Amino acid sequence: MSSLAGTSIEFLHKLQLEKLIALTRPVHFVDGACALAALYALVKAIHIARRRLKTTSLRGPASPSFVFGVGKKLVPATEAAVQYEAWAEEYGAVYEIPSTLGQRRIVLCDPRAIAHFYARETWTYVLTPFDMIVTEIIVGKGLLWAQGESHQRRVSHSVFHARGSTHDMYRQRKALTPAFSNAAIRRLTSVFYDSAYKAKGIWDSIIESTDGDSAIIEVQTWMSHISLDTIGIAGFSHDFGSLDGKPTSVTEIFDSFGKSKRSALNTSIFLLAQSIPILAKTPTSRSKLVKKLNKSVGEITDVLLARTRKEKEAGVIGDKDEKSIIGLLIKAESEDAELHLSPEEVRAQAKVLLLAGYETMSISLTWALIEIALKPEVQTKLREELLEFGADPTYDQLSSSLPYLDAVVHEILRLHPPVPEFRRVAAEDDVVPLSEPIRTKSGQLVDHISVAKGSNLVISIACVNRSAAIWGSDAKEFKPERWLDEEGIPRKAKEIQGHRHLLTFVDGPRTCLGKGFAIAEFKTVLLVLVKNFVFEMRDGPETKIETGRGVLPRPKVAGEEGARVPLRVRRFE
Repeated sequence: MSSLAGTSIEFLHKLQLEKLIALTRPVHFVDGACALAALYALVKAIHIARRRLKTTSLRGPASPSFVFGVGKKLVPATEAAVQYEAWAEEYGAVYEIPSTLGQRRIVLCDPRAIAHFYARETWTYVLTPFDMIVTEIIVGKGLLWAQGESHQRRVSHSVFHARGSTHDMYRQRKALTPAFSNAAIRRLTSVFYDSAYKAKGIWDSIIESTDGDSAIIEVQTWMSHISLDTIGIAGFSHDFGSLDGKPTSVTEIFDSFGKSKRSALNTSIFLLAQSIPILAKTPTSRSKLVKKLNKSVGEITDVLLARTRKEKEAGVIGDKDEKSIIGLLIKAESEDAELHLSPEEVRAQAKVLLLAGYETMSISLTWALIEIALKPEVQTKLREELLEFGADPTYDQLSSSLPYLDAVVHEILRLHPPVPEFRRVAAEDDVVPLSEPIRTKSGQLVDHISVAKGSNLVISIACVNRSAAIWGSDAKEFKPERWLDEEGIPRKAKEIQGHRHLLTFVDGPRTCLGKGFAIAEFKTVLLVLVKNFVFEMRDGPETKIETGRGVLPRPKVAGEEGARVPLRVRRFE
């Protein structure tokens, strides 16, 4: 009996042990996962604590939401500039704002701090994980994506200098620099004129067909046609035929961006993705358009690159073509090239230059036509200068002999920068000097701030370009006269070290490579159109202009579907 009882007890113990083992297996897994999650949370907490200890405690607005911080007040970015400026007036030219999921972001509106930031950009201040994903999705791993040298490959300071230029971004910029030299742009000026005069001829025909001296023309579409055909011919030796009415997949997709609506869901995903970057890959209606655009531009650039490779192999490309954008890309792709670019980098560069040349120029030209339509006295003064000059100016004359045209162009670039905001994360600890002391959260006055590794920073280009504290009480006005003499630029604005005291082309190592190209094209097209046509708002001078959606923010007449800007255009005779 005792033997049987002992056996039974032993059997029960064995059964319980097996059940216990079976039960503890998943528990061990769950425990492990919990432990890893706890460890991750601890590491994150330590990093956050370190950042807060090593970063100057700055004043700023309270957080209305742990999840979104003040993010919903800053969408869209063009309208956020007003909010950034209001906070700068309240808290000082450097302050911090609550971001998503309890994070903080430092906002720089101080000229000296901004100059310091840009001088160290791509090394101390690098793309955020969110921006790296978005940039790769749109254009691939090209010039916009490249950091200094990827931090995974980063070596000691002394070794880096001993190796010379292994810097990804500098290598890619240097390979393309000849395409944007003064000599190269001088050769391309005739291309700018050709596109402008082609548009002029088509508009003349449209006006003639109305049996009057004017017509309503949706100018944003035409500025897009001009910019696409120009970058196609000037950069890639390819005529898209957009001005001739030839449909292109790129323009159709850009039109789709303008018609898309901003939804609460898309905004929420966009804001959360800045803390959880993988969310940038969420298949929203906008992200699907981005992928479609990426594919379309990729197909176009692949065809253009393949054609140029064949021409190079056949010895068709001459010296001039080798100095074009596409010629330099193919040259840099050669295995023995000093500034070798991989096929992936070549493709990405071509996409960047095609998109940048198309989107930013069409936006700037559209804003120019809107502003001169709203300010007929500026339009008249500009036309008088152009007519008095006479024949179409050369590239050098465009640069130096037409001061009011130069003033109008730079006032548009000041008021309406195509890229309104610039975000980065600190890759190392830094000390940022200030042009004027600010008061910290504890009440202390400081003339510099400490920024810890991992801190997020933002510069609102639109805010700084239009800041009353920097540009004076008339900063929000379209006033080209401010550019006609040095006295028109306030002392504070002169502390901004970007092109002509603007941040439109950013500054430092990432200064826009194509700014000379862009300004020459801008001046040429505007000159031809203003000499030949008078522009008026279709619905009168009280017409409300707002910002519509696009790959970049685009102007639009309020109430119009998509990013449409219908103006009354009449011949100047």
